[in-house]
Amino acid sequence: MDTLIIGIAGGSGSGKSTLTKLLRQDFQNEVTVLNHDDYYLAQDDIPFEERCKRNYDHPDAFETTLLISHLQALKAGQEIDCPVYDYTQQTRSAQTRRVSPAPVILVDGILILENPALRALFDIKIYVDTDADVRVLRRIVRDTKKRGRSLDSVIEQYLATVKPMHDAFVEPSKKFADFIIPMGGRNPVVLDMIQNRLREHLQSGNR
Repeated sequence: MDTLIIGIAGGSGSGKSTLTKLLRQDFQNEVTVLNHDDYYLAQDDIPFEERCKRNYDHPDAFETTLLISHLQALKAGQEIDCPVYDYTQQTRSAQTRRVSPAPVILVDGILILENPALRALFDIKIYVDTDADVRVLRRIVRDTKKRGRSLDSVIEQYLATVKPMHDAFVEPSKKFADFIIPMGGRNPVVLDMIQNRLREHLQSGNR
């Protein structure tokens, strides 16, 4: 199987997960998805109060070497057991998710273009670019409604680590992208272009 690996990066709340979801919906079982967030380091040995204070927007917060090895295994036709991150506990869940090889692999994450070894695995590199005010509002809604966070904690984290790390690592990684998508993950022109590229790949004998 000739595997096409697409990296979808962008700041927190930029719309990269929306883009990933739309592509997954269109191509169903032809596409598998890995989220960099699931590769946050396990922190079971650290008290919950300390976990909440950690910087989750720095490259060192992730076990990116494991993600790289999993991508290499999938490309070689092997199944993997992907970790599952529990945002409410700020550590990995005891569960894993079995992932099978597919003709197209989408990798979603804020820092996936920052790491040279990971970046080298992507056939197509995409950066979803969205204004900061939109991103922070989306993050507030997501973290308070879906991740059990308080408004104060979301704002505190944004000012302490999210924004500084975005400026230091996420935004500079944009220069490595093959495509920069404005208007977030629902840009119809670019979405159509990516869909056509995936169709070409799938119709070239990879079904």
